[in-house]
Amino acid sequence: MDTPLYSVRMRASSQGQHLAGAERIVSGAAVSEVTAAMVSRAMNCATGAAEEIHCSVERIASAVRFEPLPDVATYIVNNWQDGRQLAGTLLFRAGVEKDVAAQAVLLLANGAGTGGSVMRGAVIMDAETGERLEKDPSRGVRVSRMDLSSECRAELMRELASAGLGHHRVLEALVLAGKVLRAPGIVAELCWSDDPNYTTGYVAAPSGGYQRISALKPVGDSYGGRVFFVKRSHVSLEGFVNYMEHQAVLFNALGAISPPGKWVATDG
Repeated sequence: MDTPLYSVRMRASSQGQHLAGAERIVSGAAVSEVTAAMVSRAMNCATGAAEEIHCSVERIASAVRFEPLPDVATYIVNNWQDGRQLAGTLLFRAGVEKDVAAQAVLLLANGAGTGGSVMRGAVIMDAETGERLEKDPSRGVRVSRMDLSSECRAELMRELASAGLGHHRVLEALVLAGKVLRAPGIVAELCWSDDPNYTTGYVAAPSGGYQRISALKPVGDSYGGRVFFVKRSHVSLEGFVNYMEHQAVLFNALGAISPPGKWVATDG
């Protein structure tokens, strides 16, 4: 009999503001240890201890998909303006119209949620027209139920450390981007954190993998979020959202991990 797997999730907040989140898929024997580690992380955030911590444990009843991780590239830019220029270039290469890519960057920079707030979930945007397609613009779409197999986790941690990318944020963002890139109809993803002290973000695309950009906003900026680009005429939104929120995905193989490299902005 197969060993049952559980989705363990944590969300922490303070004064109504999101502080931390984490996702794991583990066996029943590991649930207590993983949950305790998540709570400890929430209580020791760099921005202060959480006032509210919500943990959930759910047995995964449906089939788990096993997938390889995408390739990893890291671009070092001089400043966030260059970073946003690079993001637009990478999105265009992936199949997002130039004006739509620019629209998405401004949306995250100004707050994609209601009244210019930071949205906890992701925007779904038509890559050709820029139309927002998520059912609830105040909530967006949440990506959930993804993790690494134990063997893949250990190998990935070693390889990321060797490339100078050993921070837990890199691993977690890669896993999330990996699930997004397996979504039906995905064209690309744009993301940067709302943490005012963390300026790195990324563009992910099936053709380019997980492409980190060292600066996508200025230090001290508390705006951020993510946008999923699809072609409306080529995707079932119901199937897309169901995959993002409910399909369990475990990654069991690494892609190529390139060392960080300098990117020089060009005119135009």
